[in-house]
Amino acid sequence: MLVIEMPDVHSPEVRSYNMSQIKGKDSKPEMVVRSYLHANGFRFRLHDGSLPGKPDIVLPKLKTVIQINGCFWHGHHGCKYYVIPQTRTDWWKAKINKTIENDGKNNLDLQKLGWEVITIWECELKSNMREETLLDLVDSLK
Repeated sequence: MLVIEMPDVHSPEVRSYNMSQIKGKDSKPEMVVRSYLHANGFRFRLHDGSLPGKPDIVLPKLKTVIQINGCFWHGHHGCKYYVIPQTRTDWWKAKINKTIENDGKNNLDLQKLGWEVITIWECELKSNMREETLLDLVDSLK
């Protein structure tokens, strides 16, 4: 596992504020996918608490869930957006590794229940890749 560590360009106060503003639900990448699916005729549920891990998007008719993962928070290895902060490095590594572990367990539990799991990474929704990612998603759902 290659982890790139870079110096922080923000003061601890600014970094703390920035991190506190990150949402767990209704993030921009999630809203992009939801909007595209809805515009293409798909109907879905959000954050279904009856399923392991409360998947971001649940398509009951297709027995499919879609997880939209932030590259940093979910440890997208090999991605330029996955950079461990230089302060409290061990704490961040432990936190992100626990998230990766939970993701794997939840995905396995969902598959055991007969659900197909699709994971979309935040970097795949950046403007240069968004159209291709969303077209591939819709193709995989048909």
